[in-house]
Amino acid sequence: MNADAVRSAAARIAGKVHRTPVRTSATLDGRTGAKVVVKDEAVQKTGSFKARGALNRLLTLPEDALDRGLVGVSAGNHAGALAWAAAQVGAKATVVMPTYAPAAKVAACWGYGAEVVLHGDTTVEAFAECERLQRDRGLTFVHPFDDPEIVAGQGTSGLELVEDAGPVDVWVCCVGGGGLICGTSLAVRDANPDCRVVGVEPVGAAALTAALAAGQPVPIVPRSVADGLCAPFAGPLTFPLFRELVDEMVLVSEAELLAGVRFVMERMKVVVEPAGAAGIAALLAGKVGDLTGARVGTILSGGNVDLGVVVPQLPATD
Repeated sequence: MNADAVRSAAARIAGKVHRTPVRTSATLDGRTGAKVVVKDEAVQKTGSFKARGALNRLLTLPEDALDRGLVGVSAGNHAGALAWAAAQVGAKATVVMPTYAPAAKVAACWGYGAEVVLHGDTTVEAFAECERLQRDRGLTFVHPFDDPEIVAGQGTSGLELVEDAGPVDVWVCCVGGGGLICGTSLAVRDANPDCRVVGVEPVGAAALTAALAAGQPVPIVPRSVADGLCAPFAGPLTFPLFRELVDEMVLVSEAELLAGVRFVMERMKVVVEPAGAAGIAALLAGKVGDLTGARVGTILSGGNVDLGVVVPQLPATD
């Protein structure tokens, strides 16, 4: 894959998803010593960047695949995006979500018209149920991350960032299954081939870090407040792309994720979920190294937060 795939996706979904704003924070700049530009996908359709990839994938599927009906698996954001995108193209979607999926994300899927199947205490069990439904019902599986059209669609957020704010020296991106960081890295490195790409995973949901250590994708049982980053494995497509495009990985703790959420809500006035604040969390925690004078890009990947669960956990203000 290359940046041309991202540009093709951008043309395909133009006008059908939001061109989201790029935000800045003088406080964040002061904390990091950098000039930080932040792509705000928390205000994207369905509340996350996932709408981009889901719509791009459905717009490239043959008619018979749509007619059979669609099935996907997700703790929330891909499920909502698939439900929404299916409604845009007149297809029926079934989404499998683990039983711990945030209530707000489950309700959104119902609202978009999808059939919601709550199954399993982990994403591993939810994936297994999705595979069973695909097989038994003859449905078309829309993968949450390991698909070239999904990757290209997610990459359009990075393309818009460099078009609107200019090239960056460092790109800091949250990592679940790897679709977002792979797609956006294609775009930011096309604008600046010397851009350093840093992936951010929760300590308890580090599928790509585990794959790098093993030299191949390995299954994990992820647990994190950042449910949007709880992929159970790195994909056979995204893992090789990841090794090609990403320079380093850093891990953030649950406390650091929640500190990132609080900072974004208080200082940037954006409602963000823990997964969406992972890049900011890594920057605030000093995980990305000396950034003095650098132009740094990152992304608020989603805003579908279960306030009743997350807000009581937020740390006190520094």
